[in-house]
Amino acid sequence: MSTEESSWSDLLSGKNAARSIALSGGVALHAINIYIATTILPSVVKEIGGLDLYAWNTTLFVVASILGSALTAKVLQRTGPRVSYAIAALFFLAGSFICALAPSMPVMLVGRSVQGLGGGLMFALCYSMIQLVFEERLWPRAMALVSGMWGIATLIGPAIGGIFAEMDAWRAAFGALVPVTLAYILLTSNVLPKRDMNQPPVGRLPLLQLFLLAAAVLSVCAGSASSLPTWNLLGIGLCLLLVFFLVRHESSTLTRLLPKDALRLNTPLCALYATMGLLVIGMTSEIFVPYFLQTLHGQTPLISGYLAALMAAGWTLSEVMSSGWRERGVRRAIISGPVFVLVGLIILAVTTPFNSGGDWALLTPICIALTLVGFGIGIGWPHLLTRVLQVASAEDQDSAASSITTVQLFATALGAALAGMIANMAGLNDPSNAEGTANAARWLFALFTIAPILALVTAVRSARIRPDLAAA
Repeated sequence: MSTEESSWSDLLSGKNAARSIALSGGVALHAINIYIATTILPSVVKEIGGLDLYAWNTTLFVVASILGSALTAKVLQRTGPRVSYAIAALFFLAGSFICALAPSMPVMLVGRSVQGLGGGLMFALCYSMIQLVFEERLWPRAMALVSGMWGIATLIGPAIGGIFAEMDAWRAAFGALVPVTLAYILLTSNVLPKRDMNQPPVGRLPLLQLFLLAAAVLSVCAGSASSLPTWNLLGIGLCLLLVFFLVRHESSTLTRLLPKDALRLNTPLCALYATMGLLVIGMTSEIFVPYFLQTLHGQTPLISGYLAALMAAGWTLSEVMSSGWRERGVRRAIISGPVFVLVGLIILAVTTPFNSGGDWALLTPICIALTLVGFGIGIGWPHLLTRVLQVASAEDQDSAASSITTVQLFATALGAALAGMIANMAGLNDPSNAEGTANAARWLFALFTIAPILALVTAVRSARIRPDLAAA
Protein backbone atom coordinates (compact mmCIF):
# COMPACT_ATOMS: atom_id res chain seq x y z
CA MET A 1 0.00 0.00 0.00
CA SER A 2 1.15 3.50 -0.80
CA THR A 3 2.03 5.42 2.35
CA GLU A 4 1.95 8.81 0.59
CA GLU A 5 -0.41 11.29 2.20
CA SER A 6 -3.47 12.45 0.29
CA SER A 7 -5.95 15.29 0.67
CA TRP A 8 -9.47 16.01 -0.51
CA SER A 9 -8.09 18.59 -2.96
CA ASP A 10 -6.13 15.82 -4.72
CA LEU A 11 -9.39 13.96 -5.32
CA LEU A 12 -11.57 16.94 -6.20
CA SER A 13 -9.31 18.90 -8.54
CA GLY A 14 -8.15 18.53 -12.12
CA LYS A 15 -9.19 15.46 -14.08
CA ASN A 16 -10.02 13.66 -10.82
CA ALA A 17 -12.86 16.10 -10.14
CA ALA A 18 -14.95 15.08 -13.16
CA ARG A 19 -14.33 11.40 -12.47
CA SER A 20 -15.31 11.84 -8.83
CA ILE A 21 -18.60 13.45 -9.87
CA ALA A 22 -19.36 10.63 -12.31
CA LEU A 23 -18.61 7.84 -9.84
CA SER A 24 -20.30 9.42 -6.85
CA GLY A 25 -23.29 10.40 -8.99
CA GLY A 26 -24.14 6.77 -9.70
CA VAL A 27 -24.27 5.91 -6.03
CA ALA A 28 -26.27 9.08 -5.32
CA LEU A 29 -28.90 8.12 -7.92
CA HIS A 30 -29.11 4.57 -6.56
CA ALA A 31 -29.36 5.78 -2.95
CA ILE A 32 -31.88 8.55 -3.66
CA ASN A 33 -34.16 5.98 -5.26
CA ILE A 34 -33.92 3.78 -2.17
CA TYR A 35 -34.97 6.63 0.13
CA ILE A 36 -37.76 7.68 -2.19
CA ALA A 37 -39.13 4.13 -2.16
CA THR A 38 -38.70 3.77 1.60
CA THR A 39 -40.52 7.05 2.25
CA ILE A 40 -43.49 6.47 -0.07
CA LEU A 41 -43.98 2.75 0.62
CA PRO A 42 -46.60 3.29 3.38
CA SER A 43 -48.59 5.38 0.87
CA VAL A 44 -48.17 2.71 -1.80
CA VAL A 45 -49.56 0.07 0.55
CA LYS A 46 -52.57 2.27 1.36
CA GLU A 47 -53.47 2.57 -2.33
CA ILE A 48 -52.62 -0.82 -3.87
CA GLY A 49 -52.38 -3.05 -0.76
CA GLY A 50 -49.69 -5.64 -0.03
CA LEU A 51 -48.73 -4.95 3.60
CA ASP A 52 -47.73 -8.61 3.97
CA LEU A 53 -45.27 -8.06 1.09
CA TYR A 54 -43.83 -4.84 2.59
CA ALA A 55 -40.32 -6.21 3.12
CA TRP A 56 -40.32 -7.85 -0.33
CA ASN A 57 -39.88 -4.40 -1.89
CA THR A 58 -36.44 -4.15 -0.35
CA THR A 59 -35.54 -7.83 -0.59
CA LEU A 60 -36.28 -8.28 -4.30
CA PHE A 61 -34.70 -4.92 -5.12
CA VAL A 62 -31.51 -5.92 -3.35
CA VAL A 63 -31.43 -9.51 -4.67
CA ALA A 64 -31.66 -8.09 -8.20
CA SER A 65 -28.94 -5.60 -7.25
CA ILE A 66 -26.68 -8.51 -6.30
CA LEU A 67 -27.17 -10.06 -9.72
CA GLY A 68 -26.45 -6.70 -11.33
CA SER A 69 -23.30 -6.20 -9.29
CA ALA A 70 -22.08 -9.71 -10.19
CA LEU A 71 -22.29 -8.79 -13.87
CA THR A 72 -20.11 -5.72 -13.37
CA ALA A 73 -16.70 -7.14 -14.29
CA LYS A 74 -17.95 -8.92 -17.42
CA VAL A 75 -20.03 -6.00 -18.67
CA LEU A 76 -17.18 -3.57 -17.97
CA GLN A 77 -14.68 -5.77 -19.82
CA ARG A 78 -16.91 -6.31 -22.85
CA THR A 79 -18.35 -2.83 -23.31
CA GLY A 80 -16.13 -0.39 -21.42
CA PRO A 81 -17.11 2.17 -18.75
CA ARG A 82 -19.30 4.41 -20.91
CA VAL A 83 -21.56 1.71 -22.36
CA SER A 84 -21.65 -0.16 -19.04
CA TYR A 85 -23.04 2.87 -17.25
CA ALA A 86 -25.56 3.45 -20.06
CA ILE A 87 -26.83 -0.16 -19.78
CA ALA A 88 -27.16 0.12 -16.01
CA ALA A 89 -28.99 3.44 -16.20
CA LEU A 90 -31.44 2.19 -18.86
CA PHE A 91 -32.45 -0.80 -16.72
CA PHE A 92 -32.87 1.56 -13.78
CA LEU A 93 -35.04 3.87 -15.89
CA ALA A 94 -37.24 1.00 -17.15
CA GLY A 95 -37.84 -0.18 -13.59
CA SER A 96 -38.86 3.31 -12.54
CA PHE A 97 -41.51 3.38 -15.28
CA ILE A 98 -42.95 0.04 -14.16
CA CYS A 99 -43.13 1.20 -10.54
CA ALA A 100 -44.85 4.45 -11.54
CA LEU A 101 -47.56 2.54 -13.43
CA ALA A 102 -47.96 -0.43 -11.02
CA PRO A 103 -51.65 -1.29 -10.39
CA SER A 104 -50.85 -3.85 -7.68
CA MET A 105 -48.05 -4.87 -5.33
CA PRO A 106 -46.89 -7.84 -7.50
CA VAL A 107 -46.36 -5.48 -10.45
CA MET A 108 -44.59 -3.04 -8.14
CA LEU A 109 -42.25 -5.86 -7.11
CA VAL A 110 -41.43 -6.53 -10.78
CA GLY A 111 -40.54 -2.88 -11.24
CA ARG A 112 -38.43 -2.85 -8.11
CA SER A 113 -36.57 -5.93 -9.35
CA VAL A 114 -35.75 -4.29 -12.70
CA GLN A 115 -34.68 -1.14 -10.86
CA GLY A 116 -32.50 -3.24 -8.60
CA LEU A 117 -30.75 -4.94 -11.52
CA GLY A 118 -29.76 -1.59 -13.03
CA GLY A 119 -29.03 0.00 -9.66
CA GLY A 120 -26.80 -2.87 -8.54
CA LEU A 121 -24.79 -2.73 -11.76
CA MET A 122 -24.44 1.06 -11.46
CA PHE A 123 -23.54 0.82 -7.76
CA ALA A 124 -20.84 -1.81 -8.30
CA LEU A 125 -19.41 0.00 -11.32
CA CYS A 126 -18.71 3.01 -9.10
CA TYR A 127 -16.60 0.93 -6.69
CA SER A 128 -14.89 -1.02 -9.48
CA MET A 129 -13.87 2.19 -11.24
CA ILE A 130 -12.11 3.60 -8.16
CA GLN A 131 -9.06 1.39 -8.54
CA LEU A 132 -9.02 2.01 -12.31
CA VAL A 133 -9.06 5.81 -12.34
CA PHE A 134 -7.46 6.84 -9.02
CA GLU A 135 -4.07 6.29 -7.41
CA GLU A 136 -4.01 3.90 -4.45
CA ARG A 137 -3.28 6.72 -2.01
CA LEU A 138 -6.65 8.23 -2.95
CA TRP A 139 -8.65 5.02 -2.46
CA PRO A 140 -9.81 5.68 1.16
CA ARG A 141 -11.01 9.19 0.31
CA ALA A 142 -12.61 8.00 -2.93
CA MET A 143 -14.37 5.23 -1.00
CA ALA A 144 -15.58 7.81 1.52
CA LEU A 145 -16.76 10.17 -1.22
CA VAL A 146 -18.66 7.47 -3.11
CA SER A 147 -20.20 6.03 0.04
CA GLY A 148 -20.82 9.55 1.31
CA MET A 149 -23.40 10.02 -1.40
CA TRP A 150 -25.80 8.25 0.93
CA GLY A 151 -25.68 11.46 2.93
CA ILE A 152 -26.78 13.47 -0.11
CA ALA A 153 -29.54 10.93 -0.59
CA THR A 154 -30.79 11.56 2.95
CA LEU A 155 -31.45 15.18 1.98
CA ILE A 156 -32.99 14.61 -1.44
CA GLY A 157 -34.66 11.18 -1.30
CA PRO A 158 -37.02 11.71 1.66
CA ALA A 159 -37.91 15.18 0.36
CA ILE A 160 -38.94 13.86 -3.04
CA GLY A 161 -40.76 10.86 -1.61
CA GLY A 162 -42.37 12.76 1.26
CA ILE A 163 -43.65 15.66 -0.84
CA PHE A 164 -45.18 13.39 -3.46
CA ALA A 165 -46.65 11.09 -0.78
CA GLU A 166 -48.34 14.01 0.98
CA MET A 167 -49.75 15.09 -2.40
CA ASP A 168 -51.14 11.55 -2.91
CA ALA A 169 -48.96 11.36 -6.02
CA TRP A 170 -46.42 8.70 -5.10
CA ARG A 171 -46.30 7.49 -8.72
CA ALA A 172 -44.83 10.82 -9.79
CA ALA A 173 -41.96 10.27 -7.34
CA PHE A 174 -40.70 7.40 -9.50
CA GLY A 175 -41.28 9.49 -12.64
CA ALA A 176 -39.05 12.24 -11.25
CA LEU A 177 -36.08 9.87 -11.54
CA VAL A 178 -36.36 9.67 -15.34
CA PRO A 179 -34.82 13.04 -16.37
CA VAL A 180 -32.10 12.70 -13.75
CA THR A 181 -31.18 9.25 -15.09
CA LEU A 182 -31.01 10.56 -18.66
CA ALA A 183 -28.72 13.41 -17.54
CA TYR A 184 -26.47 10.91 -15.78
CA ILE A 185 -26.10 8.85 -18.97
CA LEU A 186 -24.98 12.02 -20.77
CA LEU A 187 -22.46 12.82 -18.00
CA THR A 188 -20.80 9.39 -17.92
CA SER A 189 -20.60 9.17 -21.71
CA ASN A 190 -18.48 12.34 -21.76
CA VAL A 191 -16.36 11.94 -18.62
CA LEU A 192 -15.41 8.28 -18.30
CA PRO A 193 -12.76 6.54 -20.45
CA LYS A 194 -13.63 4.39 -23.43
CA ARG A 195 -13.20 0.63 -23.55
CA ASP A 196 -9.64 -0.62 -23.03
CA MET A 197 -9.08 -3.14 -25.80
CA ASN A 198 -6.00 -4.52 -24.02
CA GLN A 199 -7.89 -5.42 -20.85
CA PRO A 200 -7.55 -9.15 -20.03
CA PRO A 201 -10.71 -11.23 -20.50
CA VAL A 202 -12.98 -11.84 -17.54
CA GLY A 203 -13.70 -15.42 -16.48
CA ARG A 204 -17.08 -17.13 -16.42
CA LEU A 205 -19.84 -15.92 -14.14
CA PRO A 206 -20.33 -17.89 -10.88
CA LEU A 207 -23.90 -18.72 -11.84
CA LEU A 208 -24.42 -21.50 -9.29
CA GLN A 209 -23.23 -19.33 -6.41
CA LEU A 210 -25.48 -16.48 -7.53
CA PHE A 211 -28.46 -18.84 -7.70
CA LEU A 212 -27.74 -20.25 -4.24
CA LEU A 213 -27.26 -16.77 -2.80
CA ALA A 214 -30.54 -15.46 -4.23
CA ALA A 215 -32.42 -18.61 -3.24
CA ALA A 216 -31.12 -18.39 0.33
CA VAL A 217 -32.46 -14.86 0.77
CA LEU A 218 -35.77 -15.61 -0.95
CA SER A 219 -36.35 -18.68 1.21
CA VAL A 220 -36.33 -16.48 4.33
CA CYS A 221 -38.56 -13.95 2.59
CA ALA A 222 -41.01 -16.63 1.48
CA GLY A 223 -41.22 -18.01 5.00
CA SER A 224 -41.85 -14.53 6.36
CA ALA A 225 -45.06 -14.22 4.32
CA SER A 226 -46.70 -16.45 6.94
CA SER A 227 -47.18 -15.58 10.61
CA LEU A 228 -46.88 -19.27 11.52
CA PRO A 229 -43.52 -20.02 13.21
CA THR A 230 -43.26 -23.36 11.39
CA TRP A 231 -43.02 -21.74 7.97
CA ASN A 232 -40.58 -19.13 9.22
CA LEU A 233 -38.33 -21.78 10.71
CA LEU A 234 -38.49 -23.77 7.50
CA GLY A 235 -37.44 -20.67 5.58
CA ILE A 236 -34.47 -20.08 7.89
CA GLY A 237 -33.49 -23.75 7.78
CA LEU A 238 -33.55 -23.79 3.98
CA CYS A 239 -31.51 -20.58 3.93
CA LEU A 240 -28.81 -22.12 6.14
CA LEU A 241 -28.73 -25.24 3.96
CA LEU A 242 -28.33 -23.20 0.79
CA VAL A 243 -25.60 -21.06 2.37
CA PHE A 244 -23.78 -24.27 3.36
CA PHE A 245 -23.84 -25.48 -0.25
CA LEU A 246 -22.75 -22.02 -1.40
CA VAL A 247 -19.70 -22.02 0.89
CA ARG A 248 -18.82 -25.59 -0.08
CA HIS A 249 -19.03 -24.93 -3.81
CA GLU A 250 -17.24 -21.58 -3.58
CA SER A 251 -14.33 -23.25 -1.78
CA SER A 252 -13.83 -25.90 -4.45
CA THR A 253 -14.55 -24.16 -7.75
CA LEU A 254 -12.27 -22.12 -9.99
CA THR A 255 -15.15 -19.82 -10.97
CA ARG A 256 -15.53 -17.83 -7.78
CA LEU A 257 -17.92 -15.15 -6.63
CA LEU A 258 -15.47 -13.83 -4.02
CA PRO A 259 -11.65 -13.71 -3.85
CA LYS A 260 -9.85 -16.96 -3.06
CA ASP A 261 -10.24 -18.25 0.53
CA ALA A 262 -12.65 -15.41 1.36
CA LEU A 263 -15.02 -17.84 3.13
CA ARG A 264 -12.37 -19.65 5.19
CA LEU A 265 -12.90 -18.68 8.81
CA ASN A 266 -9.24 -18.08 9.61
CA THR A 267 -8.51 -15.66 6.75
CA PRO A 268 -8.36 -11.85 6.93
CA LEU A 269 -10.91 -11.50 4.12
CA CYS A 270 -13.45 -13.61 5.99
CA ALA A 271 -13.16 -11.40 9.08
CA LEU A 272 -13.55 -8.25 6.97
CA TYR A 273 -16.58 -9.57 5.08
CA ALA A 274 -18.22 -10.81 8.27
CA THR A 275 -17.79 -7.42 9.95
CA MET A 276 -19.20 -5.59 6.94
CA GLY A 277 -22.13 -7.96 6.56
CA LEU A 278 -23.15 -7.98 10.22
CA LEU A 279 -23.02 -4.18 10.47
CA VAL A 280 -25.22 -3.82 7.39
CA ILE A 281 -27.71 -6.39 8.71
CA GLY A 282 -28.05 -4.30 11.87
CA MET A 283 -29.00 -1.30 9.74
CA THR A 284 -31.68 -3.02 7.64
CA SER A 285 -34.21 -2.56 10.43
CA GLU A 286 -34.41 0.92 8.87
CA ILE A 287 -36.89 -0.31 6.22
CA PHE A 288 -39.73 -0.36 8.76
CA VAL A 289 -38.85 2.94 10.47
CA PRO A 290 -41.10 5.16 8.28
CA TYR A 291 -44.04 2.81 8.88
CA PHE A 292 -43.46 2.78 12.65
CA LEU A 293 -43.11 6.56 12.76
CA GLN A 294 -46.30 7.15 10.78
CA THR A 295 -48.34 4.47 12.56
CA LEU A 296 -47.12 4.78 16.15
CA HIS A 297 -45.89 8.36 16.31
CA GLY A 298 -48.25 10.24 13.98
CA GLN A 299 -45.56 11.65 11.71
CA THR A 300 -46.15 12.74 8.12
CA PRO A 301 -44.48 10.87 5.23
CA LEU A 302 -42.04 13.75 4.78
CA ILE A 303 -40.94 13.91 8.42
CA SER A 304 -40.80 10.12 8.84
CA GLY A 305 -38.70 9.85 5.69
CA TYR A 306 -36.18 12.33 7.02
CA LEU A 307 -36.04 10.72 10.44
CA ALA A 308 -35.45 7.29 8.88
CA ALA A 309 -32.65 8.80 6.82
CA LEU A 310 -30.77 9.76 10.00
CA MET A 311 -29.06 6.37 9.84
CA ALA A 312 -27.51 7.24 6.48
CA ALA A 313 -26.69 10.75 7.71
CA GLY A 314 -24.80 9.28 10.66
CA TRP A 315 -23.01 6.89 8.31
CA THR A 316 -21.90 9.74 6.05
CA LEU A 317 -20.80 11.97 8.93
CA SER A 318 -18.58 9.35 10.56
CA GLU A 319 -17.22 8.07 7.25
CA VAL A 320 -16.03 11.48 6.10
CA MET A 321 -14.68 12.18 9.59
CA SER A 322 -12.63 8.98 9.77
CA SER A 323 -11.50 8.63 6.13
CA GLY A 324 -8.15 10.34 6.79
CA TRP A 325 -7.31 8.38 9.95
CA ARG A 326 -4.28 6.10 9.98
CA GLU A 327 -2.92 3.14 11.98
CA ARG A 328 -4.26 3.35 15.57
CA GLY A 329 -7.12 5.58 14.50
CA VAL A 330 -8.15 2.99 11.93
CA ARG A 331 -8.10 0.18 14.48
CA ARG A 332 -10.20 2.20 16.96
CA ALA A 333 -12.69 3.07 14.22
CA ILE A 334 -13.19 -0.56 13.19
CA ILE A 335 -13.64 -1.84 16.76
CA SER A 336 -15.88 0.98 18.02
CA GLY A 337 -18.31 0.73 15.10
CA PRO A 338 -20.33 -2.28 16.36
CA VAL A 339 -20.58 -0.68 19.82
CA PHE A 340 -22.33 2.40 18.41
CA VAL A 341 -24.70 0.21 16.39
CA LEU A 342 -25.53 -1.91 19.44
CA VAL A 343 -26.31 1.11 21.62
CA GLY A 344 -28.50 2.62 18.92
CA LEU A 345 -30.55 -0.56 18.44
CA ILE A 346 -31.07 -0.97 22.19
CA ILE A 347 -32.45 2.57 22.44
CA LEU A 348 -34.75 1.92 19.47
CA ALA A 349 -36.04 -1.29 21.02
CA VAL A 350 -36.95 0.60 24.21
CA THR A 351 -38.41 3.80 22.73
CA THR A 352 -40.00 3.02 19.34
CA PRO A 353 -42.88 0.78 20.55
CA PHE A 354 -44.38 3.55 22.73
CA ASN A 355 -46.87 5.86 21.02
CA SER A 356 -45.44 9.34 21.43
CA GLY A 357 -48.40 11.22 19.97
CA GLY A 358 -45.85 13.41 18.22
CA ASP A 359 -44.14 14.39 21.49
CA TRP A 360 -40.51 15.17 20.72
CA ALA A 361 -39.47 14.20 24.24
CA LEU A 362 -39.77 10.59 23.02
CA LEU A 363 -38.92 11.23 19.37
CA THR A 364 -35.57 12.83 20.26
CA PRO A 365 -33.97 9.65 21.66
CA ILE A 366 -35.29 7.79 18.60
CA CYS A 367 -33.49 10.32 16.39
CA ILE A 368 -30.28 9.95 18.40
CA ALA A 369 -30.50 6.17 18.20
CA LEU A 370 -31.01 6.16 14.41
CA THR A 371 -27.98 8.42 14.01
CA LEU A 372 -25.87 6.19 16.26
CA VAL A 373 -26.60 3.11 14.18
CA GLY A 374 -25.44 4.81 10.99
CA PHE A 375 -22.48 6.44 12.75
CA GLY A 376 -21.29 3.04 13.93
CA ILE A 377 -21.26 1.60 10.43
CA GLY A 378 -19.62 4.58 8.75
CA ILE A 379 -16.77 5.15 11.18
CA GLY A 380 -14.84 2.07 10.09
CA TRP A 381 -16.42 1.52 6.68
CA PRO A 382 -13.82 3.16 4.35
CA HIS A 383 -11.04 1.29 6.14
CA LEU A 384 -12.81 -2.08 5.98
CA LEU A 385 -13.35 -1.60 2.24
CA THR A 386 -9.80 -0.44 1.64
CA ARG A 387 -8.41 -3.44 3.54
CA VAL A 388 -10.41 -5.81 1.35
CA LEU A 389 -8.56 -4.43 -1.70
CA GLN A 390 -5.24 -4.44 0.14
CA VAL A 391 -5.29 -8.02 1.40
CA ALA A 392 -6.70 -9.59 -1.78
CA SER A 393 -4.11 -11.10 -4.11
CA ALA A 394 -3.16 -9.34 -7.34
CA GLU A 395 -5.14 -11.79 -9.49
CA ASP A 396 -8.23 -11.27 -7.31
CA GLN A 397 -8.36 -7.46 -7.47
CA ASP A 398 -11.32 -7.36 -9.86
CA SER A 399 -13.38 -9.83 -7.82
CA ALA A 400 -12.36 -8.05 -4.60
CA ALA A 401 -13.71 -4.75 -5.92
CA SER A 402 -17.03 -6.24 -7.02
CA SER A 403 -17.26 -8.35 -3.85
CA ILE A 404 -17.62 -5.20 -1.74
CA THR A 405 -20.99 -4.53 -3.33
CA THR A 406 -21.96 -8.22 -3.38
CA VAL A 407 -21.39 -8.64 0.37
CA GLN A 408 -23.10 -5.36 1.23
CA LEU A 409 -26.14 -6.14 -0.91
CA PHE A 410 -26.42 -9.75 0.28
CA ALA A 411 -26.38 -8.56 3.88
CA THR A 412 -29.02 -5.94 3.06
CA ALA A 413 -31.28 -8.48 1.34
CA LEU A 414 -30.89 -11.05 4.11
CA GLY A 415 -31.45 -8.42 6.79
CA ALA A 416 -34.59 -7.15 5.04
CA ALA A 417 -35.96 -10.70 4.77
CA LEU A 418 -35.26 -11.35 8.45
CA ALA A 419 -36.82 -8.01 9.38
CA GLY A 420 -39.96 -8.92 7.46
CA MET A 421 -40.11 -12.31 9.14
CA ILE A 422 -39.74 -10.86 12.65
CA ALA A 423 -42.23 -8.05 12.05
CA ASN A 424 -44.88 -10.33 10.56
CA MET A 425 -44.52 -12.91 13.33
CA ALA A 426 -44.80 -10.16 15.95
CA GLY A 427 -48.14 -8.91 14.61
CA LEU A 428 -47.47 -6.33 11.88
CA ASN A 429 -49.84 -7.92 9.34
CA ASP A 430 -52.96 -6.35 10.84
CA PRO A 431 -52.83 -2.61 10.00
CA SER A 432 -55.67 -1.86 12.44
CA ASN A 433 -53.81 -3.38 15.40
CA ALA A 434 -51.58 -0.72 16.96
CA GLU A 435 -50.40 -3.16 19.64
CA GLY A 436 -49.23 -5.56 16.93
CA THR A 437 -47.22 -2.78 15.29
CA ALA A 438 -45.67 -1.80 18.64
CA ASN A 439 -44.83 -5.43 19.34
CA ALA A 440 -43.23 -5.74 15.91
CA ALA A 441 -41.03 -2.70 16.59
CA ARG A 442 -39.98 -4.06 19.99
CA TRP A 443 -38.99 -7.50 18.73
CA LEU A 444 -37.40 -6.26 15.52
CA PHE A 445 -34.88 -3.91 17.13
CA ALA A 446 -34.26 -6.22 20.11
CA LEU A 447 -33.40 -9.26 17.98
CA PHE A 448 -31.30 -7.23 15.58
CA THR A 449 -28.89 -6.37 18.42
CA ILE A 450 -27.45 -9.85 17.84
CA ALA A 451 -25.79 -8.61 14.63
CA PRO A 452 -23.55 -5.90 16.18
CA ILE A 453 -22.69 -8.21 19.10
CA LEU A 454 -21.31 -10.75 16.62
CA ALA A 455 -19.72 -7.96 14.59
CA LEU A 456 -17.73 -6.84 17.62
CA VAL A 457 -15.94 -10.21 17.64
CA THR A 458 -15.06 -10.08 13.95
CA ALA A 459 -14.17 -6.38 14.15
CA VAL A 460 -11.46 -7.13 16.71
CA ARG A 461 -9.97 -9.63 14.25
CA SER A 462 -10.30 -7.15 11.38
CA ALA A 463 -8.55 -4.41 13.36
CA ARG A 464 -5.54 -6.69 13.95
CA ILE A 465 -4.99 -7.31 10.22
CA ARG A 466 -1.69 -6.02 8.85
CA PRO A 467 -2.39 -5.32 5.17
CA ASP A 468 1.28 -5.39 4.23
CA LEU A 469 1.71 -8.88 5.75
CA ALA A 470 -1.68 -10.25 4.66
CA ALA A 471 -1.03 -9.39 1.04
CA ALA A 472 2.44 -10.89 1.09
